[in-house]
Amino acid sequence: MEIRRSSPIIFALFAVAIFFTACTKYNPDVKSTNLPVIESYLVPGQPISVKLYQQKALTDTAQYGAPITGVQMFLSDGTQKVSLTESATKGTYTYADNSILATGKTYTLQFDYNGYPVSASSTMPAKPVNFVSQNGGITISSGQGPGGASTVLNVFSWSNPDSLYHVLAFKAVGAVAASNSFGGNRPINLELNAAKASYYNITNGTFFYLGNYQAILFSVNKEYFDLISNNTRTATSQSLIQTPTNIINGFGVFTAMQADTLSFVTY
Repeated sequence: MEIRRSSPIIFALFAVAIFFTACTKYNPDVKSTNLPVIESYLVPGQPISVKLYQQKALTDTAQYGAPITGVQMFLSDGTQKVSLTESATKGTYTYADNSILATGKTYTLQFDYNGYPVSASSTMPAKPVNFVSQNGGITISSGQGPGGASTVLNVFSWSNPDSLYHVLAFKAVGAVAASNSFGGNRPINLELNAAKASYYNITNGTFFYLGNYQAILFSVNKEYFDLISNNTRTATSQSLIQTPTNIINGFGVFTAMQADTLSFVTY
């Protein structure tokens, strides 16, 4: 089956749920419990947006803490400095003109909060090059014997001469159906850490649903790689682990990324 290349569809990585709390196993610095949390992904072609909110307690089941409003926030690309505006969504600051986003530029976010200067920087990586798939789709087998889940059914590859970090994501398009009785308990959308490789093997155990997907290859920076590679998701209240962050006087992530997209089908 011939693979169809669609126009790049860029979106904030959907599989990452960031839960920053006000608690750590031991923290002598009281200031750290009052620092803000930032979540922002700079992507060419998409509006610039920064989500700003408070830390939340371990027992808080909400995805985000209370929004932080009324902040004067700035974004600089080294030559120009623009002011972000708080949108109708409280705690979300935006800048509509994304023409300042370009490969190789370093962007710095700055604002003051509770008397402390908060800042973060990220450099826009190059867009993925020569992103291709060996096949346009795969047939998932639900009845293979021992080791069958590791059978390689497809290979996605791309050029990576500079050993950039990459993440391969799959987003379902339309309805999907579970491939077996266990599939319904698994996530439909996937985010696969390709690290600094130039290919990723898709095995029989990668997908648990049948349907149409967008295969999206992101070139990302180390701050995002560190975030998705950390093991805080398995931490307990007895062994809390500090979530990686590139924010000075804050928590969260401020990062830049680019992507290319292919169509892919699972049968």
